[in-house]
Amino acid sequence: MLVTDRGLRRLGLIDPALASFAKAGIEVAIFDDIAVDPPECNVQDLAAFITAWGATGVIAIGGGSPMDVAKVASLVAKTGQSLNEVFGVNVAKGPRMPLVLVPTTAGTGSEVTPIAIITTNGAEKKGVVSPLLLPDIAILDAELTLGLPPTVTAATGIDAMVHAIESYASASPTNNPISSGLSKQALQLLGAHIREAVFNGHNTVARGAMLLGSLLAGQAFANSPVAAVHALAYPIGGHFHVPHGLSNALVLTHVLRFNLPRAANAYAEIAAYAFPDLAQLPFETRATAFIDALDQLGRELNIPRTLREVGIPRHALPMLAREAMKQTRLLVNNPRDVTEANALAIYEAAF
Repeated sequence: MLVTDRGLRRLGLIDPALASFAKAGIEVAIFDDIAVDPPECNVQDLAAFITAWGATGVIAIGGGSPMDVAKVASLVAKTGQSLNEVFGVNVAKGPRMPLVLVPTTAGTGSEVTPIAIITTNGAEKKGVVSPLLLPDIAILDAELTLGLPPTVTAATGIDAMVHAIESYASASPTNNPISSGLSKQALQLLGAHIREAVFNGHNTVARGAMLLGSLLAGQAFANSPVAAVHALAYPIGGHFHVPHGLSNALVLTHVLRFNLPRAANAYAEIAAYAFPDLAQLPFETRATAFIDALDQLGRELNIPRTLREVGIPRHALPMLAREAMKQTRLLVNNPRDVTEANALAIYEAAF
């Protein structure tokens, strides 16, 4: 079963894979009915198709949405569990079907994380978190990302940077030297190549570096989980269908400024990995300079800067704050405790 989305299929990006399967004598069915912020029905429909067609393995080629759907469907199709039985941390039971993931964006790191995010009927994003979701093989091919438009390249690249930043500063007890090292290396790659990937999208060296940086950031937060940036981004995507990377970018600097009283040292430690010029600054000023540099990077990459720019009305901010507080799995990892009033203040700053 090959899982992708209709856009990639129209672009012909999966044609070489199909030709390779045909040459090897492997019969392939295609499931491409994948939505942005994939809903429960995507997983249920794919699992039913896998079972009805009698697939013996699953390969996903695409961004975070096709990969997340493939990860969960390959599990529930094999075990017969319902989605409600697998939501949560280490709730799912195996085994799953053989699984290969091939990312076409450099952002989610989903190809190496034990996490999949599904949107429920109530527009709430819920996670399936289990080592069972880790694929058997992840394949990075820079050529598959050459067709990404600058806007998507920018937003997904910022998403990968968020993964590394939040993982490094995570309050999770699983934060460890290995995840910290992965975060630093990811930021080094992403910071050095994101502008070139956005403005010269056919540079395969830059594209490859972004893919590797995204993967390393994914491995980092798979061990040391993300926090309030993601918690506040999820309701934006769930209710207003703003792409995940852009949702993160909209609240990133505002959350980091909120976290400064508890995370200044962590931000100062990683600042120069993303922005080498910051190494010249005194350590005590680097955290604020790091946040300013991230803000400036967003402007350089022409990423929308405010919630109003993506069509979110001011009257929706209290609802977003209430919804964000449901993301306890993420908020518990934030360096500073976040109340509903804090969340609302962050959304207002981002408005």
